[in-house]
Amino acid sequence: MEEFFKDIAPLITQYGVKVIGVIVVLIVAWIIAGWVSRLVRRGMDRAKIEVTLTKFVAKMTRWLILLLAVLSCLAGFGVPVTGFAAVIGASALAVGLAFQGSLSNFAAGVMLLVFRPFKVGDVVTVAGQTGKINEIGMFTTTMDTPDNRRLILPNGAVFGAVIENVSHHATRRVDVAVGSEYAADLDQTRQVLLKAAAAVENVLADPAPAVVLTELGGSSINWSVRVWVEAANYWPVKDALTRAVKVALDGAGIGIPFPQMDVHFDAEAFAARKVGA
Repeated sequence: MEEFFKDIAPLITQYGVKVIGVIVVLIVAWIIAGWVSRLVRRGMDRAKIEVTLTKFVAKMTRWLILLLAVLSCLAGFGVPVTGFAAVIGASALAVGLAFQGSLSNFAAGVMLLVFRPFKVGDVVTVAGQTGKINEIGMFTTTMDTPDNRRLILPNGAVFGAVIENVSHHATRRVDVAVGSEYAADLDQTRQVLLKAAAAVENVLADPAPAVVLTELGGSSINWSVRVWVEAANYWPVKDALTRAVKVALDGAGIGIPFPQMDVHFDAEAFAARKVGA
């Protein structure tokens, strides 16, 4: 037994210290990783970065520190870490090629969370769809349509498309197009439309309602009645304004013509053709 202990004593001395050192390094790395992770999260919270992205970056920071600590410990035991680095790099390349589409959506999700072209609760038109944003995830964006359908869009399609944020501003302009007959007096028509627009409830006084002559059309003189409202009142005011325009024109005796065509009959040509037959 004495000879046995004499043989293993150098090994215990040599590796025991290293094992204790590894344990200490891992404990310290665990503490530092947690501290840095919390520090990153607090900093991103102060910068008002999206919660999803904040949690992801904080966790990635923690695991990166722990990975570096493990590699350092392996190097302390004489294990070549360059091989691990090559394996990790090759694995990352393989995973990247396999999940190219998912990584593209992930990168787009990060950009959406950082640049914030819209937030949860905004009404947007993007990728040919219109709806209220329900959630901005790391890979997909979820929205609800006005008729209460749930749409899940890949972030790549969202970030790569033109984004129209309908509810970004506190006020919106309501436009109602209408045509009047050519026989109607222009100034009278304008005054009738202005009076109708000003009488609609929830219309803002500043900017003031406006009536714009837009076109001398084939069948009618075309107008655009424009008022400004708070964004939340857009659809009720549009409905009320459309009704008010129709009622006001009817009350003033100004007709709203439908598309029509004038056909001219050439009597002489018809008579000559009849004689020839």
